[in-house]
Amino acid sequence: MSDEFAIGGKSYRSRLIVGTGKYKDFAETRRAIDASGAEIVTVAVRRVNITEKGDNLLEHLDMKRTTILPNTAGCYTAAEAIRTARLAREAGVGNLVKLEVIGDQKTLFPDVEATLEAAKVLVKEGFVVLPYVTDDPITCKKLEETGCAAVMPLAAPIGSGLGIRNPYNIRIILEQSRIPVIVDAGVGTASDAAVAMELGCDAVLMNTAIAGAKDPILMAEAMRQGVEAGRKAFLAGRIARKLYATASSPIEGLIE
Repeated sequence: MSDEFAIGGKSYRSRLIVGTGKYKDFAETRRAIDASGAEIVTVAVRRVNITEKGDNLLEHLDMKRTTILPNTAGCYTAAEAIRTARLAREAGVGNLVKLEVIGDQKTLFPDVEATLEAAKVLVKEGFVVLPYVTDDPITCKKLEETGCAAVMPLAAPIGSGLGIRNPYNIRIILEQSRIPVIVDAGVGTASDAAVAMELGCDAVLMNTAIAGAKDPILMAEAMRQGVEAGRKAFLAGRIARKLYATASSPIEGLIE
């Protein structure tokens, strides 16, 4: 059975998207990405010079199987985010962009108003926009109506490792959305990734949970397996929750 994930007109086998920050070196970054099986890799345009000659991050990635997803991390205004996305496209990375407009330096929560403003501009300019946003169904619906290719609600604050704090909002977003829903930020371990996928999310994006682990390579493999297991469980359809026990073996027809 084919169960591919499509975004921006391209299909992917892996539903795990990973970042490239916080690793000790480029070699570890490459090993972790390989272990994760991720085909989409996000790169912070403002923190990594993707056009720099010599020892460049992109030179350490398998570009034949990797789609680069430039992000606007570190931007605090719509204008900054728009300019950063344009720089990435001019550098030849393409039209795909993860839109981040941060509203507060301490919590790193997104500025919803500025995100919507930037999304409208970038969509009109032909970008395939994947916005990082709060787990608010109304905002996610507005971003979809703006023309974004996906919505990326946070599970918890960036780098917190708290897992999905409000699964009920995520369920509402999933129920109303006609575009992919990608959980972004807050995942701490493989079970968090599995929960996101069991809810029905199309993919999970993470960085710190892998790069900050004691063994990033092993954690990358665990995350890959967690995403795969969660997706299979969602497709299989879990049993209903019941207050009382239900016998595993039928009692009808037992010989007295």
